[in-house]
Amino acid sequence: MPRRQNAIDGRPADSNRRAWSIAMALVVWMAIVGVRLVQLQITKHDELAAKARNQQLGAIETSPTRGQLLDRQGRELARSIDTESFFADPREIANVDDTARKIASITGQKKDDISSRIGEAKDSNKKFVWLIRRLDLTTATKLDAMNLDGVYSRREPKRYYPNDALAAHVLGFVGTDEIGLSGVEQYYNEKIRGEAGKLYLERDGSRERRVFDSYEVQPHPGQTVVLTIDQTIQYRTEQALFAAVQNAHAKSGTAIVMDPHTGEILALANAPAFDPNQPPKDATDARVNGALQTIYEPGSTFKIVAYSAAIDKGLVTPEDKIDCQMGSITVAGRLIHDGHSYGVLTVADALAKSSNVGAIKLGLMVGNESMYDFAKRLGFGSRTGIDLPGESAGILRPLNRWQPSSIGSIAIGQEVGVTPLQMATAYSVIANGGSWVKPHVVRTILFQAKTDSRPALKAETVEKLRGMMEGVTLHGTARKAQVEGYTAAGKTGTAQKIDPKTHTYSATKYIGSFVGFAPVINPSVVIIVVIDEPQGAYHGGDVAAPVFREIAEQILPDLNVTPDVEVKTGTQLIAQNNQPSPQQLKDEEQREATLPQVTARNFSGRTSEVVLAVATNRAAVMPDLRGQSVRDAARACAHLGLMLEAVGEGKALRQTPAPGTEVDSGQRVQVEFGRGGP
Repeated sequence: MPRRQNAIDGRPADSNRRAWSIAMALVVWMAIVGVRLVQLQITKHDELAAKARNQQLGAIETSPTRGQLLDRQGRELARSIDTESFFADPREIANVDDTARKIASITGQKKDDISSRIGEAKDSNKKFVWLIRRLDLTTATKLDAMNLDGVYSRREPKRYYPNDALAAHVLGFVGTDEIGLSGVEQYYNEKIRGEAGKLYLERDGSRERRVFDSYEVQPHPGQTVVLTIDQTIQYRTEQALFAAVQNAHAKSGTAIVMDPHTGEILALANAPAFDPNQPPKDATDARVNGALQTIYEPGSTFKIVAYSAAIDKGLVTPEDKIDCQMGSITVAGRLIHDGHSYGVLTVADALAKSSNVGAIKLGLMVGNESMYDFAKRLGFGSRTGIDLPGESAGILRPLNRWQPSSIGSIAIGQEVGVTPLQMATAYSVIANGGSWVKPHVVRTILFQAKTDSRPALKAETVEKLRGMMEGVTLHGTARKAQVEGYTAAGKTGTAQKIDPKTHTYSATKYIGSFVGFAPVINPSVVIIVVIDEPQGAYHGGDVAAPVFREIAEQILPDLNVTPDVEVKTGTQLIAQNNQPSPQQLKDEEQREATLPQVTARNFSGRTSEVVLAVATNRAAVMPDLRGQSVRDAARACAHLGLMLEAVGEGKALRQTPAPGTEVDSGQRVQVEFGRGGP
């Protein structure tokens, strides 16, 4: 009995131990669960929430609307238009081939390409694949109407250039993702593009993961950019350049119109060009911005460095004489020739006739250090800093890499490489009174562009150079650059190209160029024209100077530049400036005060023009004026001191005295002008 009692008395003790063990286990389990809950809810809450959200959401980046590009007058050069882009969730497409066939029937794409793209995405369990980007709204409406399973659409902007190829190298173009790939579109991409948005797609928890809702974070549009380009001037420049390149059967060409006082680029054209709406997929020649990327040996247009240095240092004046040694000079054992055999010329005439010997003698006079210094002052050997991508610095070797004969080469534009933009900017120094001005193509983009300039040449130096360069167009190598109604000045250049096979100068490939400005006093524009590998005539005065003239004659009136012509009611009295340089204006005014009064007459109701010219007190031979304009005939007569009586308008048909007749200064010459042939 006592033993049973002990057994009975022990049961409560065992139960208590079991209960305690269970309680402890529960406490431990609850603690573990609690710790895990804390970990999940607090420590890893953000990470897990993001994972869950990603399983429910699909995000697509949406392109912002790029800002407009406007010309200086506010005319539209580039804008973004609405299009529709289509994408698919491959997991929702049951019949891939059928879906691809229907899409291709609307978009014109290849069915196999679409099918392959969807199939690969489906095999990889991807939930997103683009089908076609930026489809026009008319076509997109037809595709939307099919209501295909797993196919969705999204409005997206597309870049559009309403003028096609106009100013393509300035504007540039964008890629499929609306990122700028060249021109202003690339250089100012961050400002023009804006901020991208997001399209979120919410999916259910089913196996198919179907989209049941969506919402969007709107993109922010880009900034509008106003360019320095003038649409009309750009068009006229392109038309003149393209015609010249075509007529010369040239490889390529470049033309730039620049405001010398502000550095604003009014026009920048390259031939060949391209349509930024459909840009070439590879980096073809058409995409190259030759105005600032192509390096060439400039030839005689670079002679301005030697002349600037010699005049600025006070070593010569335009009237000083220089012996051109009948067209040959030896520098460090290298014999260099002139195109013609010249003897003693004035410094001004040496420039007008583009004497190599004259330029080399000035280079030797100023020395290597000064030649290098003045080349740098004019901006050669360095990037101009224009706000366009891809600019080249050109080639100007440091002095320690010059050979003994380098001074002879560099003085005439050899052993150096420049871009057309560098050359135009250098000549702007002469046009604006002596300051090097940084060129730019953007006028405003939330801020007004400021003129960035530095002193380069003395004012008295550029005044003399202007007069000398006007002589180049009046009686030098650039007679074809004379502008109807305006005075003009500049310099021609004809350079042999290096043959890549022989590494010597080619006997058949040349670059003809002309760079100048108009009017001579207070110039409004600097224009450079470069023609690469013209066939037939190749001198700068023949292939580039006429393009300068055509551009200038069209754009100067557009810019409201007053012609160098005094117009009177019923008659037109052209007072032809007979001075060889602007600094002689005061002397010219005094000479004009001694001229006799001439009254315009009227023949058969037609306007008669009397051109006054200053007598030079010398006999001369009457030139053949037939086919010339009134302005050209006036210049020719003024140069000989003849008084031109012009009857009618158009081109010269008949003249008295006849060509070849000896005439005296002050003699009256009558020329009949008309629209027909002689």
